[in-house]
Amino acid sequence: MTSTTVPAVASAAVLQPSEPISEDAISVQGPNFEKHLSLSQFLQSYERIGFQANSLGKAIDIVDRMRKWRLSDEPLAEDESDYYSSSAVRAQTRCNIFLGYTSNLISSGLREVILYLVKHKHVAVLVTTAGGIEEDFIKCLGKTYLADFNLDGADLRRRGMNRIGNLVVPNDNYCKFEDWLTPILDTMLAEQKATGTVWTPSSFIRRLGKEINNEESVYYWAYKNNIPVFCPALTDGSIGDMIYFHSFRNPGLVLDIVQDIRDLNERSRTSRKAGMIILGGGVCKHQIANAMLIRNGADYSVFINTGQEFDGSDSGARPDEAVSWGKIRPSAEAVKVYADATLVFPMLVAATFAQDAGSS
Repeated sequence: MTSTTVPAVASAAVLQPSEPISEDAISVQGPNFEKHLSLSQFLQSYERIGFQANSLGKAIDIVDRMRKWRLSDEPLAEDESDYYSSSAVRAQTRCNIFLGYTSNLISSGLREVILYLVKHKHVAVLVTTAGGIEEDFIKCLGKTYLADFNLDGADLRRRGMNRIGNLVVPNDNYCKFEDWLTPILDTMLAEQKATGTVWTPSSFIRRLGKEINNEESVYYWAYKNNIPVFCPALTDGSIGDMIYFHSFRNPGLVLDIVQDIRDLNERSRTSRKAGMIILGGGVCKHQIANAMLIRNGADYSVFINTGQEFDGSDSGARPDEAVSWGKIRPSAEAVKVYADATLVFPMLVAATFAQDAGSS
């Protein structure tokens, strides 16, 4: 005879009762397109979508906190210095934001997003790789074009076209770059010999920003606004090729990385509040994180990259690994957004720094 009673074991397994939900719990909810949404409202809705949208929402919140922080928000410490006891000084002392990015992002249209941040002094320090420097100047000399990931490499090589993902750069642009850079290297070497000046990667980049004299350049604005740009791997790219050629034609130019590491670390150490925004991985990510170790960790941290941690790479590591090294403080607000930065960084900037556009 067939039983009409649901087996108790099955019922208990499927109908397991839930514990009470906390009053602070936030329910999942997407944007309501039945209503007119401003860009700000649309991006705010990401906080409740879930998955990486939720991480982007948290990143927006953290960036807003770091950009709005002032020392005047904090209580005056008993042992505070006379300088930082001034209410006017405290109101003007901001969180120093260290922005790092990989070279491909300057090759992409994120260059203009980064330029906006530098032009309007929203960041205190830049750290990138060699391509992140040279591609900015090369774009002032010739265009980079949209293409396709599937173009044939051998055919592109024959035609003198260099592929960066689904972008292409005519090799003539690099020839123009050599023509522009070589006389500057000659002048810098002459100044080095005449004055004993030892160039660093950051002073080298600052000089190029001055020489390009073009408002379309990120590093022109870094020069104008006195924002330092650090590039510990400056020779790993076309700039390195040009310095290599120059060492035969007119040898003797010196670039000192020791002065730069001291300068970068001191900027971290002396920051009353410090935040990291890092797009991608590799040198730019770790150089900033390691500088944060000097001050026992960053106060705010936003990582945006597609790296995974299963291979043990620093590029793929989550913020909690940096906490274990003292590069992010245990009390810090930190998030990693698993995404292509070209997709999400413009939205993050639109929701945060660009909100000041009307008043700047």
